[in-house]
Amino acid sequence: MVWLEALSYLVTILGFPAAVYVIAREERLRRENEESELHRNLSQEYNEFLKLVMSNADLLLLSKSSLPEPLSDEQQERTGVIFRMLISLFEKAYIILHTNDLDGDAHRRWSSWEDDMIEWCRKKDFRTALPDLLVGEDVEFSRYILELVETRGTKK
Repeated sequence: MVWLEALSYLVTILGFPAAVYVIAREERLRRENEESELHRNLSQEYNEFLKLVMSNADLLLLSKSSLPEPLSDEQQERTGVIFRMLISLFEKAYIILHTNDLDGDAHRRWSSWEDDMIEWCRKKDFRTALPDLLVGEDVEFSRYILELVETRGTKK
């Protein structure tokens, strides 16, 4: 009988910490999977956005040069809508993926989004439209992308 009682104490002493470890590990894995899924969904949205840009190739949004002036009203409107969609997507990525203490995979995921933001911030048409695009957007996101424009938006 003492044997069983000692064994039950041993199971309690070892089992409880093991259970806590397993639960914590499963929770961390679940969170990582959710973050990966969110990143995957955002990446798909960005790919769809790029298809939209390609279908509007006459706007030269992916070229290094700006569209020759003057733009027609229709070209201005399409460019504005596409830039608004892009800012909305970047803001969503910022809100979902960005934190001040990124590490590991989270840092890698965010770096890919930051690279895309920098690439767009280097485009004169986008930089020119940015103040209007940021009206009503998340304050922290607006501050972040304006800082990108200042620090890395004009370097090649």
